[in-house]
Amino acid sequence: MAHATQRNMIGQRAALPQARPGGAARFLLAFAALVAAFALPWWTITMNGPQYPGGLHVTTGFFSVSGDWHEVDGLNHYIGFMPLAQIAHVERQLAFLLGPAIALALLIPVFVKGRLAALAALPTIALPAFFVVDLAAWLAYAGNHLDPHAALSSSIAPWTPSLFGPGGVGQFTTMSLFGSGFILAIVAAALAAWAVVARLRS
Repeated sequence: MAHATQRNMIGQRAALPQARPGGAARFLLAFAALVAAFALPWWTITMNGPQYPGGLHVTTGFFSVSGDWHEVDGLNHYIGFMPLAQIAHVERQLAFLLGPAIALALLIPVFVKGRLAALAALPTIALPAFFVVDLAAWLAYAGNHLDPHAALSSSIAPWTPSLFGPGGVGQFTTMSLFGSGFILAIVAAALAAWAVVARLRS
């Protein structure tokens, strides 16, 4: 009798759905990675020229542009390149609203069960690709729409600044790199994608 009762209890436990303790953890890790990414550089460009042996450095974060952008704007003015603050101006304004919203959406599948809730992580998955496409589009637009009334506009042909790696214009060479914030955003996107797939398969 005792053996039969024990077998029944084992059978009942086996019939219970198995918990997936890592599911919520992956969404939480993606949330932590994305929040950290917002505080770090996403893209940097360094300009080197005869007048600036130490180089000029401009850093683009998720919310702002920092570094030597005033000096770069002063140089760009002569060739008719648009001020850096005007590049992706609308996107940066929306970032203060959309950034926290995208991050907080990762917490929805942590507290809400079901496959539909996991879709709240899709903006995080898409964010790195959107950043690259948007930045590339703005660089191409700015470099190919120089002000024809600028002092040196006739001496510089339209060009597309480098999104990644070496580049240059006039007497300046440039080096563009993606920053640690962008790398963390990719990590967050990968974790979110992993979590979504796991949730949809459960």
